[in-house]
Amino acid sequence: MKIVSIFNNKGGVGKTTYMYHIAHLLAQRGKKVLIVDLDSQCNLSAYSMDEAELERSWKTDRGNSIWNAIEPLYERLGDIRKRQPSIVNPEYPNLFIVPGDILLSNFEDSLGDSWSGAKGGNPGDLRIQSAIYRYIKWAAEKIEADVVMLDLGPNLGALNRSVLAASDYFIVPMSPDLFSIRGTQNLGTKLVTWRKEWEQCRAAYVESNIELPEGRPVFLGYVMQQHNIRNNSAGMTRGWSIFGEQVVNAVQKNIVEKLQPLGQVHNWTDANWNIGRIPNLHSLIPYSLAARKPVFYCGARDGLNGAHITTARDSIQHFEPIITRLLSIL
Repeated sequence: MKIVSIFNNKGGVGKTTYMYHIAHLLAQRGKKVLIVDLDSQCNLSAYSMDEAELERSWKTDRGNSIWNAIEPLYERLGDIRKRQPSIVNPEYPNLFIVPGDILLSNFEDSLGDSWSGAKGGNPGDLRIQSAIYRYIKWAAEKIEADVVMLDLGPNLGALNRSVLAASDYFIVPMSPDLFSIRGTQNLGTKLVTWRKEWEQCRAAYVESNIELPEGRPVFLGYVMQQHNIRNNSAGMTRGWSIFGEQVVNAVQKNIVEKLQPLGQVHNWTDANWNIGRIPNLHSLIPYSLAARKPVFYCGARDGLNGAHITTARDSIQHFEPIITRLLSIL
């Protein structure tokens, strides 16, 4: 079982939409997939579940949201609650979700307050730092998942430090714009720092009854998203290509060169970390959201007509190369 985080510290790059579609395709290929909503905005949960299901997941007595799973540690009253994930849709029996919760943002304080003690090897503080990892691992084993995909919020705070430490791999969705390029500048540096600090935590902990994550997520690559397609060498409009052409150098300098010496970069045979391109799907996304299904599964029953149906069906071609790469390592 592998854990893959979908992460960018710059928001608005379409990471949730990307992950939702990839998870469905992996499930279609026979992989049992667990998706976990770790962004307190809960967009992945809203995409996957109706409001009644989501409300049920928030109930303390029997809810299975990520907050319900770790709340006892926030209250300092116990350890993780073992609540089983939900099936996203009976039509996709291989796809499960741990719903998100707005209250998850509360846990950021607990992670921040316990960080110093964790680096000193304090068992109680390490139990808090490893809570999300330990619950995700339990949930994945419960459903016998082949792959776990984590949807993270756009920040470099304590919550994402904990989640990325729990991950085997991470993928960075990016838009070809100035802000996405700027966002890579502190990402690699931050991951290097977190790696050293997690090693300190593991070295300081002398007992063995708390399973700690490795804290060494491997960079798989980036996915270029939300550009407008054009029939030219760049594959996008001239305005977008100005920044799109800068992304390669930014990723190489700010992520690959910093993490490669630590063994935290997957070396593809073609030495290309651009693992896919997903253009702006424009008005198809609202139909997908309303139907709670990927764009390429939407059709006339979901309100599409004419050329929209063909465009929606054909959009799967944008995701196929990414799936091929992922299946080669999962």
